[in-house]
Amino acid sequence: MKNIDQKRRSFIRVAALFTAVPFVDAITKRGELLASVITKFSTKLVLNGEILTAAHWGMLKLTIKEGKVIKSEPYQKTSDIENSLQYYTEDLVYAEDRIRYPMVRKSYLNNPDNPKPQLRGNDEWVRVSYKEAIKLIAKELKKTRKEKGAKGVFAGSYGWKSSGNVHNSRVLLHRFMTATGGFTGTVGDYSTGASQVIMPHVLGTLEVYEQQTSWPVVLEHSKVVVIWGANPIATLKLAWTSSDENGFKYFEELKKSGKKIICIDPFKTETCEYLNAQWIAPNPNTDVAMMMGMVHTLLEAKKYDPDFLDEYTEGFDKFKEYLYGKEDGIVKDAVWAAKICGVDKKTIEELANLFYDNRTMLMSGWGMQRAHHGEQPHWMLVTLASVLGQIGLPGGGFGLSYHYSNGGVPTAKSAIIGGITANVSTSKEQGGAAWLKNAAKYSFPVARIADALLNPGKTIDFNGKKITYPEIDFIYWVGGNPFVHHQDTNTLIKAWKVPRTVVVNEAFWTPTARMADIVMPVTTSYERNDITVTGDYSNLNIVPMKQAVKKQYEARDDYQIFSDLSKEFGVFEKYTQNKTEMQWIEEFYNRAYTQAEKMNMPIPPFKTFWMKNQPITFEAPYENTQFVRYADFREDPILNPLGTPSGKIEIYSKTIEKMNYKDCKAHPTWFEPVEWVGMENKTAEFALISPHPSHRLHSQLNNTSLRKKYAVSNREPIWINTQDAKRKGIKSGDIVRVFNDRGQILTGAIVTDYLKDGVVRVQEGAWYDPETKAEAGTLCKNGSANLLTKDIPTSELAMGNSSNTALVNIEKYTKEAPSLTIFKQPK
Repeated sequence: MKNIDQKRRSFIRVAALFTAVPFVDAITKRGELLASVITKFSTKLVLNGEILTAAHWGMLKLTIKEGKVIKSEPYQKTSDIENSLQYYTEDLVYAEDRIRYPMVRKSYLNNPDNPKPQLRGNDEWVRVSYKEAIKLIAKELKKTRKEKGAKGVFAGSYGWKSSGNVHNSRVLLHRFMTATGGFTGTVGDYSTGASQVIMPHVLGTLEVYEQQTSWPVVLEHSKVVVIWGANPIATLKLAWTSSDENGFKYFEELKKSGKKIICIDPFKTETCEYLNAQWIAPNPNTDVAMMMGMVHTLLEAKKYDPDFLDEYTEGFDKFKEYLYGKEDGIVKDAVWAAKICGVDKKTIEELANLFYDNRTMLMSGWGMQRAHHGEQPHWMLVTLASVLGQIGLPGGGFGLSYHYSNGGVPTAKSAIIGGITANVSTSKEQGGAAWLKNAAKYSFPVARIADALLNPGKTIDFNGKKITYPEIDFIYWVGGNPFVHHQDTNTLIKAWKVPRTVVVNEAFWTPTARMADIVMPVTTSYERNDITVTGDYSNLNIVPMKQAVKKQYEARDDYQIFSDLSKEFGVFEKYTQNKTEMQWIEEFYNRAYTQAEKMNMPIPPFKTFWMKNQPITFEAPYENTQFVRYADFREDPILNPLGTPSGKIEIYSKTIEKMNYKDCKAHPTWFEPVEWVGMENKTAEFALISPHPSHRLHSQLNNTSLRKKYAVSNREPIWINTQDAKRKGIKSGDIVRVFNDRGQILTGAIVTDYLKDGVVRVQEGAWYDPETKAEAGTLCKNGSANLLTKDIPTSELAMGNSSNTALVNIEKYTKEAPSLTIFKQPK
């Protein structure tokens, strides 16, 4: 099966084709372009009717009336599960907080050499012309490179940019920076920062972005399905490319199957409720201890597969010594585990026996590894699965991506379209986990952004290497919202005021855009043409993303902005290859067209495909429906070794042993988190969990009317256990202040029995709305969870984020609640 590196990858007015060409204003040039580009193929915007497009949340049917989007709805329906994200396109296009014109912060415009960065986020904005903004960015970028070198320019721009293989803003930025002199970038991501580093040592692959044992196999062979720390009904609403939405179909079939389903999570999720699953609620950050108690139970009962451990794993005996306390004198049995995780001994033992006695699929989420020592949970999960001995068997083992991008939906036999690349010398496929690869000569782990800005010259450990932070003086950010996404917002505010220049391309006045010096208004994906696939793993459809409406106000495509900047640097032809967006789209489609011909699987020529405005759908061959992850390895570990030094599952890693890290040893280890409910001298009362939101993509869509579906008292909701709420005098609908020594937010209370006592839940992604603008420590009126989370690394190995390791206090808010201002135009 192909890994995700191989898979993650409108009718328009004639005038819209010219927007990709810099400063083409003369009538004669427009005429020349018309003759050379679109004599054979031209289209117009649909002023009244329907068109097909796509977003991260799937294929969409848009209804257009008099040139405006008036309705958005799903193009397809795969199950009884509704995708709430698919109905709000018009809210995005016509949002009150659209950035309408190029804007420059007043102090920066007055003197870019003394721009008063302390006023960033709380200064007046001055409208400038597009051409003035382009020249200002180019001038200041050249100045920074001359004074600080390429390392002084940071263009990490981590984020969930828009779908589409042409208008990938992050790649377009990197392409521009590569063409003009280099930059500092990042490695890794926030989603799986710990797991994607530890898993190659354990399994020889990223694992978190790999195809899973196919759903038809799970439905046929699994007797027990365990959903551990995941909420697929919420997270399968979206994909890195565009959701194929078939994961919902399979979860619907799982619900009807009569199988034993268990959800292990401090919160009884929508998934748990939908599947009528058994709910087990451990304390946050204690999954490792719970799994160790299970493994000890199995070893004592001799319910394990010694032959599997001997033939397919490396170093289990050394881990067993640790489990039995030969290293620290502590036996990690079910009694020990129960005291830590808050799940009773009997339940831990019953679960262990149930998993061994039945073909069991352990479906894990990613939240457990977004925590202090986050390398340990998935390593321990693989160890538990190894003891069960079912890895590589139909319906058994583990999977780390059933909750993401519809993992497990069988991979179709399909032709793969191309995409824009950061390398200006090529234009090959760009998708999947390829975005994790370092596009810059200089880079540091993405979750260490604030640390890097505050501590230039500091050297850190990372996966056996040393990295020294550069002195960053210029930030260019596109396609993301770090002032919502990054941990400990107040520290980031301080860090963000260190560089001389911050440029942001953005469609909306997000918290990040408000913290810029120069803001460039960009189009939403509904104001331009593009092409994408649905299904990061399935490659199920090729979808035309037709431009629905004209570009709003003075918004430009990122491609045009970087093309125009490239002209200022004399690399326009190198950057654009003299191609418009439609020429790129046709080129990328034609790659798939050529592949399809060779596979005797004809698809229509590009013009037919584009004019027909329908997806091209592929089918999965039978052998792909029967895919079992690690089946080849199990069948013959000599001929099909893993990519680890031993070729086996490394429960003990000699590679990590040589790194000699105190916070990540050579085998799975229980480390007490820096903050958790079981610690002595707690800094605050409640454990905070901040999962991916059910009705957003991180911060995307928070500025739409979808917010009315979930907001409580016009704030981001906080879930509080019934007994905890009673002690605090809080009832549903109350406004609650949540606080610790890092920050404070206002939320709206939901009192529930669906949450473990001692734990509160605030979904991440609410836009940061400070009561006092850009002042560290001020109250966030809208409830952004990352004001409260810790900005510390998981360990020296992965340097991932630890967002789910946090303690907070709560109290009923008795003052008059301040009005929200973040969704309006700034002054």
